[in-house]
Amino acid sequence: MFEGIYFSVVVFLFGLMVGSFDNVAIYRIPEGKSLWGPRSFCPRCGTTIAWYDNIPLLSYFLLRRRCRHCGEPISWRYPLVELVSGLLFLAVFAKLGFGWEAELLPYLFMVTVLIIVSAIDLELQIIPNKVMYPAIPVALAAMGIVALVRGDYHIMTDSLIGAAVVAVPWALAAAVFPRGFGMGDAKLAAFTGAILGWRAELVGFFIGVALGAIVGIVLMAAGRKGRKSRIPFGPFLAAGALVALFWGQAVWDFYVGLF
Repeated sequence: MFEGIYFSVVVFLFGLMVGSFDNVAIYRIPEGKSLWGPRSFCPRCGTTIAWYDNIPLLSYFLLRRRCRHCGEPISWRYPLVELVSGLLFLAVFAKLGFGWEAELLPYLFMVTVLIIVSAIDLELQIIPNKVMYPAIPVALAAMGIVALVRGDYHIMTDSLIGAAVVAVPWALAAAVFPRGFGMGDAKLAAFTGAILGWRAELVGFFIGVALGAIVGIVLMAAGRKGRKSRIPFGPFLAAGALVALFWGQAVWDFYVGLF
């Protein structure tokens, strides 16, 4: 029991640290800045942040939510991204545990990419190619390694079909109706499908569509959005993918069992 608690704490703390990197990526990628240098700095006064002011989650509250140097407020996004990353890493670990033969590392990679992409899409309504172009082949390669280690090559077939089952139709629709469908969403679907496989990808896609429709209706009813307003769809695809990560196979089995 103690060993399980110890590993859970380690995974949660690791998730917090990855969340800190996610925040760097969310800020720097749209700005066209390097992820590797310079060190973290206050976006308002430009002062380099000392290591003791850059402790995930903790520093935000110790600094009373303000920069030590200029006193400007620190966005709530920083601790939120770190906390979500830590909790999702912990949830993935609780589902799979350690084991190179399992999808632990691909799932953690997917969680990280989804957090970065969702935050950028919510703020700027773009899904950056700088994230998706490397993420898709890395996802396919990771699942190929899982298939090789487990000696189950159906995993790779499932991954390839998953990368195409939603992404290809969506990309065709985006080419024909560019105002209604985003090509970035197609790339995101290819990425999640490569890791989840085609069954869970379909489950996640329909959940994402349902969530997007519900939120869109609520926003229109509240007068926050009009019928022609654009709503970033990436976060809904990401939410659907996360639901599918944990419960996709169960939902698929339940649906198939109805027939």
